[in-house]
Amino acid sequence: MEWPVNFDDVIEKANQLDLYKKLVNQLNKDLLLANIDLAFHENILPTSLKMMLHETIFKLLQDKFMDYLNLLYIIDVSEEEVKALDGSDTLKLSEEVSFLILRREWQKVWFRNLY
Repeated sequence: MEWPVNFDDVIEKANQLDLYKKLVNQLNKDLLLANIDLAFHENILPTSLKMMLHETIFKLLQDKFMDYLNLLYIIDVSEEEVKALDGSDTLKLSEEVSFLILRREWQKVWFRNLY
């Protein structure tokens, strides 16, 4: 399996395998574990999911950095990939981290579905 390279790719793969709702539920589960006050309805439009997650990550980076780090830890986002991102533009960084989060959640859902 080739891992998604962008947000649209994550959504496309999730829809192809009919796993979009499971992806949203996995994201909700990990947000709850990280004590992040955000929950998505399982029928949320992908564009809304992307926008709301991006906005939340941006706010966490700006105001609650420890909560942001805790979320990355709970979701198990690769530390090397996060360190490789350009942190000079917080808005762009939050968008890229949002993708890494969704890709990691997709990996979890895909593996669980496969096995």
